[in-house]
Amino acid sequence: MSSQPFSVSPQPTVESFARIAGLEALCRGCTLSVFPLLLYRAWGSAQLVSEIYFCVGLASLTAALLVPALVRVFTRRQVYLAAVSLYLVASFFGILQGKWTTLALLCAIVAAAISFVCYNSYVLDHLEKSDFSRLETMRLFYGGAGWVVGPFAGVWLLSVWGGAPFILLSAAASSMAWLIWQTPLGDGKFLARARGRENAGAHDSRRANPLALIVRFFSQPRLVTAWLLPLVRSCGWWMFFVYLGIFAVENQLGEQVGGIASSVANMGLFLAPLMLVWMQRRSVRTAIRVGCLGASACYLAASALSHWPWVTVGFLLAGTFFLVLLDTCAGLPFLMSVKPSERTEMSAVYSSFRDVSGIVSPAVAWLVLQFSPVVGVFAVGALILLGAWALASQLHPDLGLAGTARIRNAR
Repeated sequence: MSSQPFSVSPQPTVESFARIAGLEALCRGCTLSVFPLLLYRAWGSAQLVSEIYFCVGLASLTAALLVPALVRVFTRRQVYLAAVSLYLVASFFGILQGKWTTLALLCAIVAAAISFVCYNSYVLDHLEKSDFSRLETMRLFYGGAGWVVGPFAGVWLLSVWGGAPFILLSAAASSMAWLIWQTPLGDGKFLARARGRENAGAHDSRRANPLALIVRFFSQPRLVTAWLLPLVRSCGWWMFFVYLGIFAVENQLGEQVGGIASSVANMGLFLAPLMLVWMQRRSVRTAIRVGCLGASACYLAASALSHWPWVTVGFLLAGTFFLVLLDTCAGLPFLMSVKPSERTEMSAVYSSFRDVSGIVSPAVAWLVLQFSPVVGVFAVGALILLGAWALASQLHPDLGLAGTARIRNAR
């Protein structure tokens, strides 16, 4: 009889990765609307909040690009667990409240950046391409609870006690660490093969050099397009989550509007399976273009009708439906284009889109806020999304279609 208290699968499944993603969604969701409010309370300026997010974004981008070097010194599981432990450090600083919240934000965003790189690397190493669409849908579905309950629960807990949302963050992070520890992730076939070459003396030290990774990544146009599309999608979400709450406070709608709106927006994640069916009947390119154009139109309407604050909130919420559609499909061009031999290294650069959006978005917002009220941020977001709609025309029209559908289209 086995000494283990329960049996484990020798290979992680799609559902294993979806569960891990679901717990991280709760880690991020429960403080999603809390951080902008606490920072606005502590510093009293939307421009200063933008500057803080900009600096934190630079730190998280640096951390993400260093992951390939770290996994050559430590195991990838150790790096992953260390990243999750940063959520616990963020909880400690968050409980202290006040300007300590700035350090809490730094730890939480760096944790998310490193975790995202490790998560993508494991996915690319363990799953086949045919599983990617199912994982994206299941990941969004599992994460729906964290993204829906988290923002509302975080803002409600904030009204009870300023440190309460960070107790929830600590519990979610501890659960995530336990699940990572119990899941048989291993090194993955491609990382193991790379280490075999390294042990044989065939390793090129430049592979771990962040600058070399960036140059090699941007020398492949398909990967550049595949990176820019989720970058824009992330900017759209960033502007919604950070500035909707500030817009609501400045227009006397109340602090809880941001958390409630974020939770309502994330309910769209439960529509991900239906969106996948719709996308499979068309193509990835069509789905991405519809998502970008729809979100752009809603953001533009929200900024044009800002004299009616509740109407602005309504249009921003409508725009998130199209952002959820982009969540379902915008990551697929990369997963379907990257070379198997470069999956670990390229995923580190690709994953940087979240960190870059955390730099670009507050930088653009800071500039806009010099000449415009907060609603101007949403107008600029509409223009950025419209640019992504045009960029998506470069994708292959049959990307993501089954082989039989491609044959029909070729006739």
